[in-house]
Amino acid sequence: VQVVESGGGLAQAGESRKLSCIGSGLSFDGVAMAWFRQAPGKEREGVACIAWAEATTLYSDTVKGRFTISRDTANNTVYLQMNNLQPEDTATYYCAPRIHFPQGSCTTAWGMLALYSYWGQGTQVTVSS
Repeated sequence: VQVVESGGGLAQAGESRKLSCIGSGLSFDGVAMAWFRQAPGKEREGVACIAWAEATTLYSDTVKGRFTISRDTANNTVYLQMNNLQPEDTATYYCAPRIHFPQGSCTTAWGMLALYSYWGQGTQVTVSS
């Protein structure tokens, strides 16, 4: 079972990047998928969540209106489109499936790390001003 994030890199402030997350040996069907990020010296924080079945989404206040989470059910992939990137978005980005009840929901404590598992290596996003 493996979750692999990709798409990170360097960006200038105001630019966009799209991250991808694919599951190997693990189906995302029926679960909620979330993107998290961790900046140096800071705790890992929830960025966005998508309920796989209904495609309902939730975002942290810091990225709402700039980031969009989506999923491709045929390819077991979740995306994070990041627009208008800012230096404070610099972090390692991770995605993970929710494994604790209610697995399919983004509405209950979706940003709590303990509800997720199968963390990947993450993908680094660095935004310069």
